[in-house]
Amino acid sequence: VHNHADEIAQMGKNALIVTGRNSSKKNGSLDDVINALKSKNIKYTVYDGVEENPSVETVMEAREIGVKAGCDFIIGIGGGSPMDAAKAIGVMIYYKNENKDFLYKSVSNSQSLPVIEVPTTCGTGSEVTTVAVLTVHNEKTKKSMSHRIFPRMALVDEKYIKNAPLKVICDTAIDALAHIVESCINNNATEYSKMFAKEGLEAWSKFKDVLLGNREATDEDFHNMMYASTLAGMCIAHAGTSLPHGLSYPITYELGIPHGKAVGYFLPGYINEATDEDKEFVLKAAGFETVEEFSKFYKKACGYEKFPQELLDKTGELILSNQRKLANCPYKVDAEVIKNIISF
Repeated sequence: VHNHADEIAQMGKNALIVTGRNSSKKNGSLDDVINALKSKNIKYTVYDGVEENPSVETVMEAREIGVKAGCDFIIGIGGGSPMDAAKAIGVMIYYKNENKDFLYKSVSNSQSLPVIEVPTTCGTGSEVTTVAVLTVHNEKTKKSMSHRIFPRMALVDEKYIKNAPLKVICDTAIDALAHIVESCINNNATEYSKMFAKEGLEAWSKFKDVLLGNREATDEDFHNMMYASTLAGMCIAHAGTSLPHGLSYPITYELGIPHGKAVGYFLPGYINEATDEDKEFVLKAAGFETVEEFSKFYKKACGYEKFPQELLDKTGELILSNQRKLANCPYKVDAEVIKNIISF
């Protein structure tokens, strides 16, 4: 952040800083951003009301604050929640006369205020994707906004995760793994996305024993965590996510399960249904011999719990009507396949 203060200053004259309530204050990222802005005499307003799994209502609240303050660019600081919210807020300030329904309106060539992202977790990859996933309370789920907005800058620094609890690192690192896996086992996969995927999986494999608590993380581990996460974001920017992400959203909404843990629950089954070629690609690069070995790893790293069967059945029914997620999956999906993924 400090090294790129000049580039930050080129984005505008008045920043809206979008972050959560605590972590950016504790890890120093918020102070770094404020000091960079002050060094270039850039005005700023801090909105620190972003909750985990941010809602449409939060986006609209921040929009009003940003419009009132005259903000002309956005800086998102945090994990996926603040960074996703920052992109949505950038859209809604640009279209300041639109109501919340505009977030899910199809618009050709959507516009936004310039957005800068500063990730402080190692999972979301939101700093290099167009996606903003928001909680829609009246539908009791999470949905990506219709507008596709790439951040203008991604300022990735591993120092911000060095004091994060291991549980947070585990949950977010599993999310990064899911991004890579789902982008590989995907109809939209290309040679380019698989190039990012292979590099990301190999970086991820180097710190997986840290996630199990087998050793303390080193500086190189923290670097690889952020590197793998950003590469994983690049993967899904090319290919998108698939069934595990779609299956996870009702679980997160209904049970408050962290996103990475919820996605990881469905990952072994999703891999198991894939072709032998795809299975071998993702498992070998990530450092696993079999799907069963990966499943045991997930359960130990994230703390396995069996989700209520009624909710799992409902989730399975919902994903069968999600045409976008189904379209991304490269193998035929029916009720039996979904049951196999859920029960693996």
